[in-house]
Amino acid sequence: MKDTVSPPVLTLSDLTVHRGAAKILDRVSLSLAQGETLALVGESGAGKSTIATAIMRLLGDAKVEGTAELEGAGDLLALPEKQMVRLRGRRLSMIFQDAGSALNPAYTVGRQLVTVLRRNLGLSKAEARTRAVELFTSVGINDPEGRLSAYPHQLSGGMQQRVMVAIALAGNPDLLLADEPTSALDVTIQAQIVRLILQQTRARGASCIFVLHDLALASQACDRIVVLYAGQVVEAGPARDVLERHRHPYTQQLKSCVLEIGTEELNAPEGTVPPHDQMPKGCRFATRCPRALSRCAHEAPPLTPAAPEATSPLSHHFACWNPE
Repeated sequence: MKDTVSPPVLTLSDLTVHRGAAKILDRVSLSLAQGETLALVGESGAGKSTIATAIMRLLGDAKVEGTAELEGAGDLLALPEKQMVRLRGRRLSMIFQDAGSALNPAYTVGRQLVTVLRRNLGLSKAEARTRAVELFTSVGINDPEGRLSAYPHQLSGGMQQRVMVAIALAGNPDLLLADEPTSALDVTIQAQIVRLILQQTRARGASCIFVLHDLALASQACDRIVVLYAGQVVEAGPARDVLERHRHPYTQQLKSCVLEIGTEELNAPEGTVPPHDQMPKGCRFATRCPRALSRCAHEAPPLTPAAPEATSPLSHHFACWNPE
């Protein structure tokens, strides 16, 4: 884990996403330092993947408000599409959940990687092929020369995801977004892929945002954790603080759901997440919270420093009227 804080490479301010009448993300703000690894955690529907796709400007016709400042490039949400095309793959890149679906089944994996290298780095076909072999080697693909001619369906799930990692890192991006990169893999392969992503990004000095469901994995792999519920940040801070000194009841309930050997009882949150167009006016977790007060349903709590003297936006914060 990082011991020092570098200047932010990415700053989100009041990021809000609407799909029709539904507010999928609600005023999400966070910063990511250069070389830092951040985990976005929460239940399905919390808005984790939406944050990643909003940063990449891949949300289609959704209405997006707020700002996403990338160091040296300005507000990603306000840039012309032509400029975003130049940034994707070079300054920022993304690893998608299911490599089998993200890779084009009609082309060899080598052709797909070579195309990215030629487009982003301006390499000749021969130079791109040589670089492709180097990238396949760096991500642990055996027989990298021979694998260039393989189609995605001829590779295992773990090998497909390694190809995706190679493609995402081909342009040496400053920011890598990893959207549940291990969700379709066996548990032993999951650990290998996460370790690979961390090794590759740290070797390049790049920053990484992991979209995860697994708190245990987030605690081991990431410097900081942002806990999301129904499109809002409810707790954020250094990984150890969030997991060991958490203040929000939702973070506690997420932690209680972690499967461990010898666990006899799991304490999953009661109820379900309300539909996005039927959220409480106040805290969105109020309908499921065992500590809810009358004001929680009507008044949204602000993100508050866990320690009064903490002034850094990267310090431990939580949003709760009746914290643990």
